[in-house]
Amino acid sequence: MPESQQFAALCDHFAARRDAILQAWRKADRADTGQTTGRSLTLGQFLDHIPEMLDAFEFRLRSRPGGAAAAAADADKKDEGVKHGLHRWQQGYRLQELINECGHLQFCLYDELGRFAEKNPEIEPETLAEAHRQIMALVNDTISESAGQYERMQQAEAAGHVGDLRGALASLNQIEQHRSTLFHQAVHDLKNDVVGVNLAATLLGNPAMAESERLESTTFLRQAVQGLNTMLEELMELARLQAGQETRKIAAFDAAVLLTELCAVHQPLARERRLFLGVRGPARLAVEGDAEKTRRLAKNLVGNALKYTACGGVDVTWGKENETWWLMVKDTGPGMLSGPEAPLVTGLQEATASAKESDAKATARKGETSRVLPAPAIAASAQAPSPHQAGEGIGLSIVKRLCELLDASIEIASSAETGTTFRVVFPLSIDIRKPRRRPGPVSRK
Repeated sequence: MPESQQFAALCDHFAARRDAILQAWRKADRADTGQTTGRSLTLGQFLDHIPEMLDAFEFRLRSRPGGAAAAAADADKKDEGVKHGLHRWQQGYRLQELINECGHLQFCLYDELGRFAEKNPEIEPETLAEAHRQIMALVNDTISESAGQYERMQQAEAAGHVGDLRGALASLNQIEQHRSTLFHQAVHDLKNDVVGVNLAATLLGNPAMAESERLESTTFLRQAVQGLNTMLEELMELARLQAGQETRKIAAFDAAVLLTELCAVHQPLARERRLFLGVRGPARLAVEGDAEKTRRLAKNLVGNALKYTACGGVDVTWGKENETWWLMVKDTGPGMLSGPEAPLVTGLQEATASAKESDAKATARKGETSRVLPAPAIAASAQAPSPHQAGEGIGLSIVKRLCELLDASIEIASSAETGTTFRVVFPLSIDIRKPRRRPGPVSRK
């Protein structure tokens, strides 16, 4: 049998056995006690872009000995690998989990190749050896592109933090200029010294200062101190999360009651800002997880939505779907800045689009509709991009880290025309066997 026919027969076998291979892969992954993030995913969400990668892999074999068709298949395979890595990052996978699941897929493909060889003893050893090499190339590309995507997203987070810290420095510079005008020799140096801000506020007690200047300066300095303290607290919280110092306390709780109470606490702020705060979801939603960290995550999303929304309001909804429950926070604000200046937001929106693409295909095959957030509708008349809000980069990183700690995935759709929507999908029950992203104990109440 000519070499081309041998590869064609091999590809036909892989195509016919596709569903069996993917089911075997999922079974092997679930049998691995270290692989827990994917347990709450549907089959379609778990498979993600892997079927398209296998399509490219099989086309690559059919295109032997090479040429433009094989090169195009390799490019498609790498492109799908990037999407898969981005989606796994968005789903809250640890990098080690992603690498492990690639290893499970490799063994499943090897097993299928061995099954093919047993049924077709006429296949040349060279053909089987090349198939082995192509399987290794498939897995290597998946790991390489996915790990590269993780590195790019870590850089994106760091870039967002730099933007926030630059904003804080600009605030200090502004305080310095204000101080120079009002106090001249009273304060020697305020720049880069938060204590100096409090000193300046104390000096406002000078009876010789005009009342209007005193009120203006007091308000200015109080807001500056509050903003800087908030950023320092957020940096400390992010540092604890990144260092693995946050632990999970797993217990049963009612997510609906938790969210209802949280929104009630935020109603006065909404009324003060003349915004609506809509609350909708089932009255009871029994789940198992970390209630305190779930509250922190939701508080961050709801609080920021109210903070950055000038008119309209915020809708908070929740519900249950299969083995998961979800929280959605939608505002009518200016949208979050995306693009080169906010790479983390851009990365999350790209990940959401990738998740939508794969989930829509999986649900369509079952006659269902994907619930992953769609890309926001953009008006024909382009508007100016929304300004970067202080703390957006650090705050979003905190939300992402809490999602990883809670085995949750996060989706985002944002534009200046439609506002921002966050959707967080939690497992109904957190698997306490999951290793930490970084070393840290897990306890159960």
